[in-house]
Amino acid sequence: MQGIIGKKVGMTSIYNVEGKNVPCTIIEAGPCIVTQIRTLEKDGYEAVQLGFEEKKEKHTTKAMIGHCKKNADTTPKKKFVEFKNFGQIKKGEEFVDVKLGDEINTGIFIEGEWCDVIGTSKGKGFQGVVKRHGFNGVGGQTHGQHNRLRAPGSLGASSWPSRVFKGMRMGGRTGGDRVKMISLRVLKVIPESNLVLVKGSVPGAKGSYIIIER
Repeated sequence: MQGIIGKKVGMTSIYNVEGKNVPCTIIEAGPCIVTQIRTLEKDGYEAVQLGFEEKKEKHTTKAMIGHCKKNADTTPKKKFVEFKNFGQIKKGEEFVDVKLGDEINTGIFIEGEWCDVIGTSKGKGFQGVVKRHGFNGVGGQTHGQHNRLRAPGSLGASSWPSRVFKGMRMGGRTGGDRVKMISLRVLKVIPESNLVLVKGSVPGAKGSYIIIER
């Protein structure tokens, strides 16, 4: 599956051919460099490793500097992602296999096609059941229901099983999870700025890393 690493810029809206205002997310997609090619004989599986965004050498380990220099003869990168079954890319009028050092950019996307977007959702810390799971709270304040509007209520039986079942929806850490949004439409591709506009919202804060699969 072909894909690219990007960075979430923010949200905007554009007008489609029908004159309808459509909300979309702007993603800075690439350019990415092929830093390693996994093979079945050497690694046990086939994949293409891409590197995204420049990183200063003084902030990079010597092992990572050597990895980028030896394999792809490129500068260190901040983000690395492997894509299995990457397939061929289009160069000019023909399709060719990817090679070490190749640049992967927005040229792999076609306006109007569908893609999947993976990101890390915003972390919100410890939250209660109303915000975390959408509980309504106990209800009215009659019959001594003091300060119980956002409480979870009872958690389980008493004599049996004398414990709380695993998976019970309770308060806890919210957000900061890997989230995959499937079947988002590519509304616009701006190759000169390495930007891809996808319909709707994608997980993560502004400036966070995003993976787009097609």
